[in-house]
Amino acid sequence: MSSQKVWVSEPKEGFVLGFIIDLGSDRVTVSTEKKIGSSSTVQVPYESVYPAEDDSEQDYDDNCSLMYLNEATLLNNIRIRFNKNQIYTYIANMLIAVNPYVDIKNLYSRETIKRYQGKSLGTLPPHVFAIGDKSFRDMKTTKQSQSIIVSGESGAGKTESTKYILRYLCESWGSAAGPIEQKILDANPVLESFGNAKTTRNNNSSRFGKFIEIHFEQMSKVTGGYISHYLLEKSRICSQSSSERNYHIFYQLMAGGPSPLKQKLGLEGKTLKDFRYLNRGLCEFFGQSLSDPIVHDIKDFQNLEKSLEHLEILAGDRLSIYTVVASVLHLGNVDFEDDPDDTRGGCRVKDATESSLKLAASLIGVDIDELRTSLTSRVMQTAKGGLKGTVIMVPLKTYEAANARDALAKAMYSRLFDYIVSRINQSIPFKSLNTTYIGVLDIAGFEYFTINSFEQFCINYCNEKLQQFFNERVLSDEQNLYEKEQLGVPKIEYIDNSDCIELIERNPRGILSILDEESKLPKPTAGHFTSEIHKQYPNHFRLALPRKSKIKEHREIRDDEGFLVRHFAGAVCYSTAQFIEKNNDALHASLEGLVQEQSGNQFLKGLFGKASTQVSGKLVYVSVASKFRSQLAELLDKLRGTGTSFIRCIKPNAKMIQGVFEGGQILSQLQSAGMTSVLELMQRGYPSRVQFSSLYSTYKGLLPPKLSNLDPRFFCRALFKALGLSEEDFKFGLTRVFFRPGKFKEFDQIMRTDPESLKQMVSRVTKWILHSKWKKSIYGAVSVIKLKNKIVYRRENLLVIQKTVRMYLAKKKHRPRIQGLNRIRNLNSQVQSLEQTAQKLKKNKEAGQGDVKKLQADLIAATQKIKSNPNLGPKEIEKLCQDLFSKCEMLVKSMSQRAESERIAEEQERARKVREEMERQKREKEEQERARILEEENRKKKAEIEARRKKEEAEMAIKLKTQKTVGGKSEEDHASIVMLEQDKRDTELAMRLAAENNATVDYSSDSGSTGSGSLRRNNAVINSRAGKKHDLSGWKYSELRDTINTSCDVELLEACREEFHRRLKVYHAWKARNSSRNSGISAAASRGPDIMEEQQRAPKSVYQHQHIYPTSAPSPTPSDSQRYFRIPFTKDGQNKGLWYAHFDGQFIARQMEIPPSREATLLIAGRDDMQMCELKLNETGLTRKRGAEILEYEFEKEWSKHGGERYIRPAERASLANK
Repeated sequence: MSSQKVWVSEPKEGFVLGFIIDLGSDRVTVSTEKKIGSSSTVQVPYESVYPAEDDSEQDYDDNCSLMYLNEATLLNNIRIRFNKNQIYTYIANMLIAVNPYVDIKNLYSRETIKRYQGKSLGTLPPHVFAIGDKSFRDMKTTKQSQSIIVSGESGAGKTESTKYILRYLCESWGSAAGPIEQKILDANPVLESFGNAKTTRNNNSSRFGKFIEIHFEQMSKVTGGYISHYLLEKSRICSQSSSERNYHIFYQLMAGGPSPLKQKLGLEGKTLKDFRYLNRGLCEFFGQSLSDPIVHDIKDFQNLEKSLEHLEILAGDRLSIYTVVASVLHLGNVDFEDDPDDTRGGCRVKDATESSLKLAASLIGVDIDELRTSLTSRVMQTAKGGLKGTVIMVPLKTYEAANARDALAKAMYSRLFDYIVSRINQSIPFKSLNTTYIGVLDIAGFEYFTINSFEQFCINYCNEKLQQFFNERVLSDEQNLYEKEQLGVPKIEYIDNSDCIELIERNPRGILSILDEESKLPKPTAGHFTSEIHKQYPNHFRLALPRKSKIKEHREIRDDEGFLVRHFAGAVCYSTAQFIEKNNDALHASLEGLVQEQSGNQFLKGLFGKASTQVSGKLVYVSVASKFRSQLAELLDKLRGTGTSFIRCIKPNAKMIQGVFEGGQILSQLQSAGMTSVLELMQRGYPSRVQFSSLYSTYKGLLPPKLSNLDPRFFCRALFKALGLSEEDFKFGLTRVFFRPGKFKEFDQIMRTDPESLKQMVSRVTKWILHSKWKKSIYGAVSVIKLKNKIVYRRENLLVIQKTVRMYLAKKKHRPRIQGLNRIRNLNSQVQSLEQTAQKLKKNKEAGQGDVKKLQADLIAATQKIKSNPNLGPKEIEKLCQDLFSKCEMLVKSMSQRAESERIAEEQERARKVREEMERQKREKEEQERARILEEENRKKKAEIEARRKKEEAEMAIKLKTQKTVGGKSEEDHASIVMLEQDKRDTELAMRLAAENNATVDYSSDSGSTGSGSLRRNNAVINSRAGKKHDLSGWKYSELRDTINTSCDVELLEACREEFHRRLKVYHAWKARNSSRNSGISAAASRGPDIMEEQQRAPKSVYQHQHIYPTSAPSPTPSDSQRYFRIPFTKDGQNKGLWYAHFDGQFIARQMEIPPSREATLLIAGRDDMQMCELKLNETGLTRKRGAEILEYEFEKEWSKHGGERYIRPAERASLANK
């Protein structure tokens, strides 16, 4: 026990290494190599301890190669590889990428691209290029489009991974990219300039989602591409936090734009602090006061110019693009104040910002007065009169004018972004027919801040959907495939987030639907919207009030100002103050009409499309959330129609610095990404698979014609047999062959070895085929012989059938005659008795004898008549028999009258004989009773044992029936476990958020959760301890054992035995859960109930009853009773023996195994507890097993025979101590 090497959970490092030194009731004591808190010895729950590898410093390319597949060994392997600058790791076919925050030499060079071209996954070290190559080869093999989903938190490196995948796919297998490929690559810097920004967690964070498709023709050459984008974060255009920046394009234009261009745009001589849309954020440039290995504002502007030129966007169009960008900046500087001359409470433009208004109007191409009017008032039209109704100008208040200004700026920039994406797609050829593609999805990862708004809600909703897709594709679909192919792989349970998705998108009462309904009201408010959500879902597991959060800042939010959602990655608190405004994507008709109708900037006019005929002061509602939901549904439909590869990007630390590995944060990301469930699936599953036809077409060119002409399935079976592959490394399904992790790589290497080895392999394949054909021939001959024997057997049985039919016809014809003869024969016996009676008569003896002889003559005549006439009918035979019976009856009556006097005498004689016979029978019964009593005394003890067994069996039936009535509590326990697991992830996420934002985590909140270190005890454990005299929860394992061996206090001794055996049960259960894959326990589980493996402590049938007996029920056996049992067992499937057990009260005192071919094994409690059965007597089921209990003398006879020492009971020990 002390040599067990384990990983112990620790909040900062994730896990630390240690050794088990003691076993507790609910916890295990571990000595750790590093201190946890202030001590190196800790007591932790069994759920927080995981077995460790023998060599904890050895790293593996694929985590499936680990002996123990659990989250602790996964984290340790990633840590070791990260410290070696090996940032990529596999979990089967999935790639884990840890962001190093530094360039690694030659990791993405052109030579590296060449190395990975055409190589099977696992042949070379893990790399993002290997995933790209796998998708390309899968596309060629299956003729199906592929998708690569790059996911992870902000700052985890998703954007960079996407760029490297696109580069690998476009650079023509190691050569320079062609014109089409180059355009696809040039799209990245353009999209990053207009769609990426610096955030607190990432210097180059994508603030939109994109799905980039690279289309290939049948010859696997790039023929075109297409880019879809989702949910640009428009609120960033107008405001940012103090440590964040606006979109890169604003800073690139200010830092890298040439002077003539900036003069034309009104930017010359301006600084970042001169613009409202920039000066509330971080006013610094990358490449000057800010440094980053990827982002450099001046160089990035130069690269942007080159990329736009390569994408066929001419200089005039590029100037128009920069004009829109500059007009957004100038428009943001326009400020408003109350107009004292307006009696209706309107506002006006401040005099200090008139110059900005003039520049903005000039760049937009509209009259300055018209722009001023549109910003400070809106047009309304009366309901009557249609399009020719009365038009009214309604002045706007200061805050309304500011909102209108921001809305126009966001509309201009978002339409500009749409235009740029469309121009990129126009420059890249796109052919949707007869082409396959590889799509790369890069979308914002799961986001959480101290206060979150509508953008984070949409992003996290998208990540919930992607996580559900991951569960379906990797976990659910994988297990369905195993079941369809009949592989017999056990199912894996995983956390389903469909209830969270339903909460958000349920129609009609999901959060998004409630938001749309609120936005359509005449006067929508955030408070009413939030209250409706809490009213609709008062007890939903995934939804809670802000005051139930673990973050102190969240609990300051009122109930009608926000809500808390428990996402798959943890709980996030949302403030609903701007949900309604951000969900509406429409402009006032006056602003939109101004640009559409009066703008002289044809480029900007084209962005807004045709003028609308609707003239109204009220906003036309356009739901951003509904649009995003429909786009997301189309994206998921597209993903479901493709083969999928996953890249999970990991952020190693919150400060984004190189060389720092924060294990606790990384473990939280791995758990949120579902990697632990994948580990369990891959441990039991077969991640690599290939169809028989594909395998046949791949390798038939390497084999001679006589082998390449075989049936694909037979070809694969012959190939595997010849190579001598272990059947544990692969399985044949119905349509394909499945490989264990890493085994397909070994198979591929064997197939592509040198010609001499291939020649030997061909020889083995040929030999196996000959053997197979010979076996088929022998089987055919045996089948023919069996068929011949079957024909002979049927011929012989046909004769039996014919004979039986003839017999039936004969019986049917002659049955009445035979029955008549039998009746006459029976009557003849009566006649003979009458003849004897007549001879005994003393009077009229001759007359009686004459009557009898006459009747005998009639019987003989009737018999001759029946025999001689075959056609005699049943009625005639019946009449003949009735006549004879009548004569016989009359003769009997007359004879009885004659023998009346003699009968009286005979009756008296018979009565005398009866009395004598009764006396004789009475004596025999007395003798039998004495023998029975003697035999009953001999079997008295065994009868008592059987009666006690039946009584306990009846009591067990009543208790089990009672237990069923409370069986519903198991569902509550399961729900409690799910809530505890969710609460654990919420706590970890709250700690990470608090560490990053200097927030406060308060565990004393009434959120219904316990502390991160507490463990809710099982009700059975709590009830069992209630009211007990001795509290032994703090006693050590060794102290309990010593007390049992030496104590004379019977009550203390019984309490120690109870606690000692309960800890043994917990330890053995933990050890069974964490047994290595090579252990034989699972093999034993598939055999019979009497199988007993080497490491088992009792036959399996003993352990099968421990979950049936109600744990809360009182013990049916007195604590001082001595009971003995004997059951058979089998080891190694061959050797049979007997297993003896002596129970002192409820606990085992002595145990003995007597195998037939080895010496007996004798075990005594207090000395050999770890090898003995740890169950209570009522948990073993032995008392209810027929024939299992034996007498004391039978056990002691075998115990003494094999040299067992005398057993001293606890009561005897106390009496000896008193003497």
